[in-house]
Amino acid sequence: MTRIEVTRDIAACQGLRRTVFIDEQGVSEADEVDGLDETAIHLVARDGDRPVGTARLLVKGTTGKIGRVCVLAEKRGTGLGAALIRAALDELCRQPGLTNAYLGSQSHATGFYEKLGFAIEGDEFMDAGIPHRHMRRAL
Repeated sequence: MTRIEVTRDIAACQGLRRTVFIDEQGVSEADEVDGLDETAIHLVARDGDRPVGTARLLVKGTTGKIGRVCVLAEKRGTGLGAALIRAALDELCRQPGLTNAYLGSQSHATGFYEKLGFAIEGDEFMDAGIPHRHMRRAL
């Protein structure tokens, strides 16, 4: 059974992100490692003791930013990604003063986030060589 929890095991989260973003998607290490992990809230999904997905939350003003969302290839299509986003939204709702959630979605994934209540804002932009769209929703 997969469980999702807040974690201080940043190394496990970084390992998942390395596998998905750097190894699979070709994102540079310079783009992936941004120095914000120490101030973030990290979620990890574990299948038993094995990390299989993660998300990172940053808080600024009244906005919680969901980022670095990834799921290992063998767990994609199982609903784990949506469960991670719901867990991220739940965690943001526990933070005082937050009124909205924000993320930068890879353009091909906007439909996934729209089903979870996010709406596209602004024009497409490039991030780490991958087309993205800003998305936001109320908490």
